[in-house]
Amino acid sequence: MIELFQHIIKLDFPWLFSTYGTAIYVILFLVIFIETGVVAMPFLPGDSLIFTATIFAAQGYLNLWLLLTLLISAAIIGDNCNYWIGRKFGIKIFNIKFKNKPIVKYEYLTKTQDFFQTYGTKAIIMARFVPFLRTFAPFAAGLGKMHYPKYFIFDVLGGFVWVGSLAIAGWLLGEVSFVKNHIDLVCIGIVLISLAPVIFSFFKRKKV
Repeated sequence: MIELFQHIIKLDFPWLFSTYGTAIYVILFLVIFIETGVVAMPFLPGDSLIFTATIFAAQGYLNLWLLLTLLISAAIIGDNCNYWIGRKFGIKIFNIKFKNKPIVKYEYLTKTQDFFQTYGTKAIIMARFVPFLRTFAPFAAGLGKMHYPKYFIFDVLGGFVWVGSLAIAGWLLGEVSFVKNHIDLVCIGIVLISLAPVIFSFFKRKKV
């Protein structure tokens, strides 16, 4: 364990990927699955994770096609789990509390429903690119008992578009010489940017 932290601190990516390659694939799959499939976990950084993972794939640390297969599968499976959670349990989810606080805020559902009313069925695809809505859109679709075959088609399309577009952007950035030579700084920057909304939301709730 000490050795692992030493390599993490040093940002020794070759060692990390060669030693924990399989585990890294599993972690990436689980994060995307949980963000899209567990309505109580909308704060996970799915966008930046896909983007960063593809940069590493461009550097040869990860297998691109295996990575894309896992991430797209995680996005689709997660969304469908969330759909059926909404369909089977509905608003009962909002009654579940942890330390006397609801684990899911009803206001997020309201915003998602407004989003659906504005954009219709295509909101299933568009919500993929919006943090929080990405998690609540499938739940709201299930809660509203959207026709499942129709939902599934749009959801699969959205999964491919979301992961594919971010992967292309990550791959192109990974080919830039500056990124190749400063992969450590680039990754730190992406992590900080992805955590900023979470930190902002945390302090905003503290002030309320």
